[in-house]
Amino acid sequence: MALNCGIVGLPNVGKSTIFSAVTSAPAEAANYPFCTIDPNVGIVSVPDSRLDRIVQLIPPAKVIPATVEFVDIAGLVKGASQGEGLGNRFLASIREVGVIAHVVRCFDNPDIIHVNNRIDPAGDIETIDIELALADLETVEKRYDKISRLARVDKEQQKENAFVIPILERLKEALGDGRSARSVVSDEDEVKAISDLHLITMKPVIYVCNVDEDSIGSENDYVKTVRAIAGREGSEVVVICGKIESEIAALESEEERKEFLQAVGLEESGLDNLIRSAYSTLGLRTFFTAGSDEDRAWTFHEGDKAPRCAGIIHTDFEKGFIRAEVYNCEDLFEYGSELKVREAGKLRLEGKDYVVRDGDIMHFRFNV
Repeated sequence: MALNCGIVGLPNVGKSTIFSAVTSAPAEAANYPFCTIDPNVGIVSVPDSRLDRIVQLIPPAKVIPATVEFVDIAGLVKGASQGEGLGNRFLASIREVGVIAHVVRCFDNPDIIHVNNRIDPAGDIETIDIELALADLETVEKRYDKISRLARVDKEQQKENAFVIPILERLKEALGDGRSARSVVSDEDEVKAISDLHLITMKPVIYVCNVDEDSIGSENDYVKTVRAIAGREGSEVVVICGKIESEIAALESEEERKEFLQAVGLEESGLDNLIRSAYSTLGLRTFFTAGSDEDRAWTFHEGDKAPRCAGIIHTDFEKGFIRAEVYNCEDLFEYGSELKVREAGKLRLEGKDYVVRDGDIMHFRFNV
């Protein structure tokens, strides 16, 4: 899976506004379709209160948070799978991301044009879903035709494809009905068998409800509609007011941002929720290193063992891995210092088979 999150949706739903706010970098945004043609890319710091607390207890000279990449992909329209609205270019961009953040317009504003001239979150989601399904259907049909021909003339190929062909047949039926590939393929072996197809609708989806200022702190009917759809799919929902988030992003200091959030009745930015959701949905987790020089959050894949995490810092750490000194950040928060963590017997020495946990604070010992 690619380690980035692609922001998609119909034109004029607020994708570029949200991208600009989340990355605090300008993205072209205007009141007409296809303003964004080539995808914009931004590297975003992952909000993590644990790193803030570590900094308080182990003050460093430098602080480095974890990051995740966001990609702003231009608006899709009906017919994109046949090339409408530069659809082929947009679909190619979506194939390259690991998670899809599907922005859905959940506000009324007659001054902002809707590509379908109506506000209909369920219809908007269906339009995108159908286009992505049709794009995948073309990919699946090509593979099915190819291996079916080979299977007729090659007995060895028949054995190899006996497992794959039924999966492709299920996919053809589902995608032809506008349903996602992930709705019919979830078994680990089956997922692996079709992984080289890079199907768009196998990617996990986060629905991003872009609401107006009046809907902050409460859910309008549009958001409720999206939540119902997401619930059936097992997808996450994040509610954001793009206008407010862009105003927050324009503020210069963290103190000003906190004051603004309090003034509009928010505990934290909706974009912080989106960033954390994307990070987690990508299967990414965080371990920390802490000391007087630097407190740093490092990104790893859930399930990674200690040597691989050591290699994230430097390849020599993985090659010459001996062991790791480990304790969890929750132990630090409880006891107040690394010395007291040691005295409490919470610091452990772990070897090559240790599966690193989210929130671990680690010191690696190696010899090269």
